[in-house]
Amino acid sequence: MVDNVAMSPNTTPADRYAVVGHPIAHSKSPTIHRLFAQATGQHIEYNAIESAPDAFADTLIRFVAQGGKGLNVTLPFKVEACELATDPMPSAVLAGAANCLAIRGDRIEAHNFDGKGLVTDIAQHHDTLLRGRRVLVLGAGGATRGALPALADAGPAVLAVANRTADKARDLQIHFAPHFALQAGGFEDLAGESFDLIINATSTGLSDQGLPLPPGLFAPGALAYDMVYGKGLTPFMRQAQEVGVTRLADGLGMLVEQAAEAFALWRGVRPPTADVIRALRG
Repeated sequence: MVDNVAMSPNTTPADRYAVVGHPIAHSKSPTIHRLFAQATGQHIEYNAIESAPDAFADTLIRFVAQGGKGLNVTLPFKVEACELATDPMPSAVLAGAANCLAIRGDRIEAHNFDGKGLVTDIAQHHDTLLRGRRVLVLGAGGATRGALPALADAGPAVLAVANRTADKARDLQIHFAPHFALQAGGFEDLAGESFDLIINATSTGLSDQGLPLPPGLFAPGALAYDMVYGKGLTPFMRQAQEVGVTRLADGLGMLVEQAAEAFALWRGVRPPTADVIRALRG
């Protein structure tokens, strides 16, 4: 299934881009890239393509054969996208997953812009610079793995990850040990700790389930950031609010900022993002 979104009345052939996932009907990417194209005067076509779970490779081959220039990749194909690329970039290699492909002739570059989008959103739209701060990520799945390198590059004093299953967090610690220091453990290991930024990368934002967070975890003035967007006040955000945290954020800005990185890679111009975030919230 393809949801086609035309970007411009220009009659010359438009360069083709798309987002691929399963499911994909909910994706905001066509709207985001339409707004980017309008703001920058770019003439592109951007589709939403639904691929069967076992057909991503065929979908990619067909898209390339039809002259496609770039793909955003969402669940459940990020790992496979990295594996199929001829030129996986360091951001994708470290994460073991790609959310952006750039097609250059017979070569396919793989990038992971999730972490960069997260850090940019936190800095630019939530006035929080990470250098010298204490940062905690909750959860040890693919979203965390993609975010950690960019968070480490931002220079926090402490970067920590906690997971219900402590061994999964420690596996990340071992994986990233050659690149940066990471504190890791279970939720019970957080007792007595406090952090300036706590990022929820677990799936609790999609449910009504809270997290077993110890008291005092949020430092004064902390930002509570949930990667989920479009769900209103998530269980994690409610937990933070109940202990006096007033700075709450969801992941919509992260979505827009990672899309801006892909657009800049493909088109050579970085689009403005603040108005796009406001439009999506509206």
